[in-house]
Amino acid sequence: MLPSEIAVLKHLGEAVFTAGNDGQIVSSNAAATKLTGYTDNELKTLSLANLSGPEPDAIKLQYELNQALDRNGFFIEGWGLRKDASRYWAETSYWPIFDEKDRHWGFSVLIKDITQKKQEQIALLESEERYRLIVEAVRDYSIFMLDTQGHIVTWNDGGRLVHGYSAPEVLGRYFSFFYTHDDLLAKKPETELDVAKTTGTYREEGWRVRKDGSLFWASVVLTALYDAHNKHIGYSKVVRDLTDKMMAEESLRQSEIRYRSLVEQVGDYGIFMLDTKGRIVSWNEGAKRIKGYAAEEIIGKYFSVFYPEEEIIGGKPVRELQIARASGKYEEEGWRLRKDGSRFWANIVITALYDPEGRHTGFSKVTRDLTERKLAEQALQQSSNQYRQLAAELSESNDRLSVVNRELEEFTAVVSHDLKEPVRTIKSHLLLMKQNLQQENFETIPISLAKSLRGVQRMQELIDNLLYYSQISNVNLQKQKLKASDVIAEAVQILDDAIQKSGTELIINQQVDYLYGDRVQLVQLLQNLLSNAIKFTEKEKPEVIISAFSQDEHIELVVQDNGIGIPNEHLEKVFGVFRRLHFASKYPGNGVGLAICKKVVERHNGRIWVESKPGQGTSFHVIIPQGWPATTQENEAV
Repeated sequence: MLPSEIAVLKHLGEAVFTAGNDGQIVSSNAAATKLTGYTDNELKTLSLANLSGPEPDAIKLQYELNQALDRNGFFIEGWGLRKDASRYWAETSYWPIFDEKDRHWGFSVLIKDITQKKQEQIALLESEERYRLIVEAVRDYSIFMLDTQGHIVTWNDGGRLVHGYSAPEVLGRYFSFFYTHDDLLAKKPETELDVAKTTGTYREEGWRVRKDGSLFWASVVLTALYDAHNKHIGYSKVVRDLTDKMMAEESLRQSEIRYRSLVEQVGDYGIFMLDTKGRIVSWNEGAKRIKGYAAEEIIGKYFSVFYPEEEIIGGKPVRELQIARASGKYEEEGWRLRKDGSRFWANIVITALYDPEGRHTGFSKVTRDLTERKLAEQALQQSSNQYRQLAAELSESNDRLSVVNRELEEFTAVVSHDLKEPVRTIKSHLLLMKQNLQQENFETIPISLAKSLRGVQRMQELIDNLLYYSQISNVNLQKQKLKASDVIAEAVQILDDAIQKSGTELIINQQVDYLYGDRVQLVQLLQNLLSNAIKFTEKEKPEVIISAFSQDEHIELVVQDNGIGIPNEHLEKVFGVFRRLHFASKYPGNGVGLAICKKVVERHNGRIWVESKPGQGTSFHVIIPQGWPATTQENEAV
């Protein structure tokens, strides 16, 4: 995904995040702050794991990110946690992000609040489950009514499926034709009617006969019916074919014996069996060790007891069985619960089981505890991330040092040249004075002496400015909240004589009340920019405008003149130490003032640049933060 595509995602209505390889949030859109309750800056301090629960689950997050990278996308549902600790059901999609060189550098993550949708799904599932039970009962059960003598008076479709008769074939007939020869000899039909009439109900399991003469194992419930006047009006009879179940249970019992003898002593793996509905029917020693349950505590329970709440609500246990039944096997890694409520990271394999006739008899499930291995992998991953971060920091430091080294070399060359110039002047005039003294030519000595003194003064100014320039970075900033009017007024007051002498019209356009920074250095900044503006003007009506206004989260200062301007090719050079574009005889100065301005602005975490056209004046722009970070101690100076 390209940066331009990420920019488009930021304007979507759903919550969109970009995150690094470790899940640390890099950016988010407005919908993300609305969904989570965090500000954009707060989200940048969090990992995606912080958005799913009070205890960040780094292992689960890393697994999901790995899945997204392996599959080129990953989808999951689960609980989301807002800043105010409220929960919502989240639908999360991960996509890997690659740069122009196809290098993976992070993930794009889309989170939707589907709480209402999930609630509707749960309600629908419950409704569907009730409906399914009703439908299955009607088709799996033969349900019919008898009159008081035992003759069939109603017949449902389940009767046709179970017994093989259609309604016209049975209506009006005595119900004894469902019984075996032995039961008829024993007068069992008549006995059942008598018991049901006497006690209200007759229940049993036994052999019954289908239309084709075949036998099936039946569950029978015969109930006596009475009207509102307690008059006996007949019987209802419910018959269910349990042949398959009986045979499956016997087969399963035999399989269990073989299975139990094979796996019950295995200690490293939890191996157990489920029936077709997901109820636990066997339990080995490894399962006891890993999950903490004894066999008598867990057999008969539904296997969802091992799953976290959010996965149960999401229907994961049922979905796993469905996948295993459809494809033969289901395998994954994820969190599971022990008896004591603690979690462990598990590798699980669920396999669908079938009897020799191909009938589904249940599932086998193998669980392995990978928590220690995952923790070791996570520690290794963190070490690798720290190594990469350190390498990046060293590379960045090396780049900065290279820049500083180049600046130092340039600085040394310029300073060496400018310091040598007054030394050469002093030396040449001293030699001339010596020569004149030897020749007793005393008339020129005062001139040479005066020029030597000017050279000394020039060198003193250069040294003083160099010392001030070098000390700017070492002096601790006195970070204060300053009145903008006071800072501007102090800089103007210092240059009052120069302003009056030049006849400069000074215009102040102040739109902010406060500045944040070091008073001495900010005054020096404005003083140097104002002095520079006054110096380079040749017009009859020189004009200088000082502006201060807010821009986003910054304050912009602009010092604009209508002077001689600067050629475009020299704009980047003006901030260098001892960089002069004009002869000192015409425009006095030492070439350090703008370099000092640049250093002051950088110390205030700001930026300075110049805009100019020859003959149309120059404007110097400064941007500094509108305030200091909340962790910085401010000194009120208002």
